[in-house]
Amino acid sequence: MTRLAAFQRVVRQYADIADFLVVYIEEAHPSDGWVSSDAPYQIPKHRCLEDRLRAAQLMFTEVPESNVVVDNMDNSSNAAYGAYFERLYIVMDERVVYQGGRGPEGYRISELKNWLEQYRKEVMDPRTAVLCV
Repeated sequence: MTRLAAFQRVVRQYADIADFLVVYIEEAHPSDGWVSSDAPYQIPKHRCLEDRLRAAQLMFTEVPESNVVVDNMDNSSNAAYGAYFERLYIVMDERVVYQGGRGPEGYRISELKNWLEQYRKEVMDPRTAVLCV
């Protein structure tokens, strides 16, 4: 199973407890740069925000169940989160509660799934109460 297919499966499986967001950053293997032989699309290096938005539209067609946003041309989200070029995060109450390793080697969808499964068990536990005071 491809990474994208595994991510799509997690999005569908945990949609009841999590909102998923894909941040499209600079292209890791642009067709006019360091080319990857197994890249599903030929995307040249982004020269302006419109280029990045067009490329992100392709990502949205691959994961329509997720929201897709685009990093700015200064790559500030990429730098702040150290994605370079794939990384999984869980953010809860404005805090990072899970940070996966850098991809491609550190990209472990199984770790993300385990975290979400544990969270689901805690939320569904009848002994857990949420009080609004």
